[in-house]
Amino acid sequence: MTVSRPTSALFSPFELRGARFPNRVVVSPMQMYLAREGMANDWHFQHLAKYAVARAGCVFTEVLCVEPRGRNTHWDLGIWSDAQVPPLARIRAFVESCGAVPAAQIGHCGGKASRQRPFDGHGPLGEADAARGEPPWTPVGPIAEPSAPDYHLPHELTVAEIAAIVDAFAAGARRGARAGFRFLEVHAAHGYLIHSFYSPIGNLRRDRYGGDRRGRMRLALEIAEAVRGEWPDDRPLSFRLSCVDGMEGGWEMEDTFVLARELGRRGVDTIDCSSRGIRGATSLANLEAARRPARAGYQVPYAQELRRATGIPTMAVGLIITPGQAERILERGQADLVLLAREALYDPHWVLHAARELEPESAWDLWPPSWGWWLAQRERTGVEFDD
Repeated sequence: MTVSRPTSALFSPFELRGARFPNRVVVSPMQMYLAREGMANDWHFQHLAKYAVARAGCVFTEVLCVEPRGRNTHWDLGIWSDAQVPPLARIRAFVESCGAVPAAQIGHCGGKASRQRPFDGHGPLGEADAARGEPPWTPVGPIAEPSAPDYHLPHELTVAEIAAIVDAFAAGARRGARAGFRFLEVHAAHGYLIHSFYSPIGNLRRDRYGGDRRGRMRLALEIAEAVRGEWPDDRPLSFRLSCVDGMEGGWEMEDTFVLARELGRRGVDTIDCSSRGIRGATSLANLEAARRPARAGYQVPYAQELRRATGIPTMAVGLIITPGQAERILERGQADLVLLAREALYDPHWVLHAARELEPESAWDLWPPSWGWWLAQRERTGVEFDD
C-alpha cells in the first residue's frame, strides 16, 4: 500500500488564473539601483536567477518604472521603452526554465523621484550629484508638496497629465506581456505615486482625482482597468497597497477593504499587503523616528484582515524570516503567499533549506541534481571534526 506523504503548507501548489505556483514562496521586488538608462544587465540576471535555481515558487523583478521621471534614482530599471524588453525577457526565460513563475512589478515613484540611492544618502539629488553626472529632475504628484522633509517640490499633475500616466502604465503592462512575464504587480504603496493619490495625507486635491475616498481612489482604479486591458486574461494581476498610513488622519484598513473590492471588480486577483511610506523617505520611517524596532511578521495582520474581510487572496510581507514562521502564516489562513526580500538576500537558498526543515523526508529532492547528488553523498558518508 502506498502511503501519501503529507505536504507542508509552504510547499503546496497554488493557482491564480493560468499561473501555477509550485510552492507559496515569492521573492519580493528588491531595487538594486544598478541599471543604466533603465536597462537590465548581468547583475539583475544573476540576482534573480539564483532564487529561481534555489526553487522559489515565484520571482519578481524590482519595480520597473513606467516613465523616466517616475524613477527613484538614475539607477532604476524601466519599462518605458521597447529597448528595455529583450534583457527583461532573458531574465524571464531563465526564471521560467527553473519552474518558477516569472513576475514583474511596474510602478511610478511620484514625489519620491529624483533622489540618491540609499547607500549614497537617500536624499534629494542636488548640485554635488549633478557634478558627478546625476542631475536632479522635477518629480510629479497629486499636489505641490514634498513627499518627505527636504525632498524636491513636485509638479502638481493636471488631469491631462494624469491620463498620460495611466497610458504609461498600460504600455508598461503591454511590454511586460511581450517580455513573457506570467504575473504582474502594480506598485501602489510606500508613498509612491498611486499611494500618494489615495492617501488623504498625500492628496488634498479638489477635482475628481481628490476630495472624498472615491475621488482619491480614482487613479488606482483607472490604472487597474488600463493595465488589465493590456495584460493577458490568463495571467494574474496584483496590486501592492499600503494598507494603512500609520499616521493620524491617514488611510486605514477599512479604506483598504473598499479599494481592494473595487480593484477585484476590475480584474485584480490578489493584494500584496504592505503599509506606510506616506510623508517619509521609506515605509519604516515613522517606526525609525519613534525608535521602535519592527517585529517579525509585523505586516502579516494586514494580509489576514483583508483576506477574511473580502475573500481576496493576499500576499504577506514584512520580516518573514524562518520556515516555521512562514508555515504558520499559511496554516492559519493569514495569507495565500509569503514574500521574502532581505531574508532572501541573506540566504538565497532559503527555500531549499526550508524544505529540509519542513519536509525532511524529501531530503535533497528539490535541489538541482548537480548540487543535490553531492550533498546527499556527503550526508550519507557523514563528517567527523577534530577537536
